Amino acid sequence: MSVFDQLVDQQQVTKVLKDAVLAASDTGNFGQQMTHAWLFTGPAGSGRSNAAIAFAAALVCPKGGCNKCAECLSAISGSHADVELIKTEGLSIKIDEVRDLISRASWAPSVANYRVVVIEDADRLTEAAANALLKVIEEPGARTVWLLCAPTLSDVLATIRSRCRHLGLRTPSIKAVAKLLIERDLISEDLAIFAAKASQGHIGVARYLATDKQVRDDRLTTLKIPLMITDISSAYKAAQLLVDTAKARAEADAEVRDNAEIEKLKQAWGSTGSKLAAGGAKAVKELEKEQKTRSTRLVRDYLDRALLDLATLYRDVMLVQSGVSESLINSDLKTEITKMAGSITESKTLLKIQMILKARTNLAHNAAPLLTIEALMCELRR
Repeated sequence: MSVFDQLVDQQQVTKVLKDAVLAASDTGNFGQQMTHAWLFTGPAGSGRSNAAIAFAAALVCPKGGCNKCAECLSAISGSHADVELIKTEGLSIKIDEVRDLISRASWAPSVANYRVVVIEDADRLTEAAANALLKVIEEPGARTVWLLCAPTLSDVLATIRSRCRHLGLRTPSIKAVAKLLIERDLISEDLAIFAAKASQGHIGVARYLATDKQVRDDRLTTLKIPLMITDISSAYKAAQLLVDTAKARAEADAEVRDNAEIEKLKQAWGSTGSKLAAGGAKAVKELEKEQKTRSTRLVRDYLDRALLDLATLYRDVMLVQSGVSESLINSDLKTEITKMAGSITESKTLLKIQMILKARTNLAHNAAPLLTIEALMCELRR
């Protein structure tokens, strides 16, 4: 049993990390297998953050990542004294957060041989924050290891990635994801295969689809949107439906969590009825601001997922147009897909996929969600 067992279909990456852990056990003499800064890249769902966290756990574990001891379990849960796990639920990581992080990272390890810092969304560092991080990576501490995660190399400042050892993770195979769902989550074989295909190998989304019928229903509604677009009016209605669905899901996810966070903060500031200790009201306002930013990101994330689902629909249309219908992702909509394939040309299908991907890029650059989706739906109408 090892912390690396959770990495699905990443044998080469696992081998490199195990070799690095072995080299790191000789403190002060890393050799060629180990370095002070690593950059994990890979598409969404590849497990890049899981790989970084598993590596962090192995570095602070006396047995190199046994996945049983207190060190491993606390590192994975984010509560180990020598492991800093930075994940942002906002739109960016700002310089003040990085400065605080750098200060803590400079401390000597308290119980392990190293202090390990994991930044799950290094692609969300602002320019100022990235430059501040660059300085500390250029002059690393003897006992600090930095683990950065990002979708691609180009998402990270060139000067930072040049000082990190790069590990690229691949999208797990459909077979591997389905096998995980069957063995770990006890999902039926048919549902596991469907979820693995529909998620395109994204482990988290696959589990989400396999365990929540409402999520599957929402996905089916999204896939049927192109069928309801017949004119400009229906295009705008389709866009509103997609955005409203994303907002509803974001609000449902945030409601219980937000209320619990506010209540916990008020208790920490000595809440007695409607009164808070001095400074408490300001802290509550700051938290509410963070929650609003998180909600904004959630809406964008749900829209991005919906756009990916739409891209799979037109991908299936292209397959049918090419005379290949055995590998459809959305085989439950084969009749509708076949009808669409006969109503448009292959070049138009490709153009629609390109417009969907462009909309994803615009959303990632903080374009207004409704305007972006409205523009896309008008393009899909053609």
